Amino acid sequence: MAMTKADIVEALYEKVGFSKKEAADLVEMVFDTLKDTLAKGQKIKISGFGNFVVREKRSRVGRNPQTGQSIEISARRVLTFRPSQVLRTEVNSSLAGKPIDPDSQHHHEDDEDDDNE
Repeated sequence: MAMTKADIVEALYEKVGFSKKEAADLVEMVFDTLKDTLAKGQKIKISGFGNFVVREKRSRVGRNPQTGQSIEISARRVLTFRPSQVLRTEVNSSLAGKPIDPDSQHHHEDDEDDDNE
């Protein structure tokens, strides 16, 4: 199950003791700041967590795999996330000694954005 923005608000409310409205406003401000910064093409570095980087991709020729027809893929920006070593270590240590469950992996019907990239 994915953590939602509402879950983050709830966690902040429980751990810090802000009102739910204050917690929601704070979470919204953080995400707005992140979105505005990335929209300007700037990098975001969060120590102990990772880097969000906007990369420019040039237009290129691709092929429709069904028809083989050449099409132009337009220039665009892509957002990448590179986790810090601290985050990688923490994520992997939580798996220590546990088998990886293929059902908990990435591809579920409710992950609407994942297959579009």
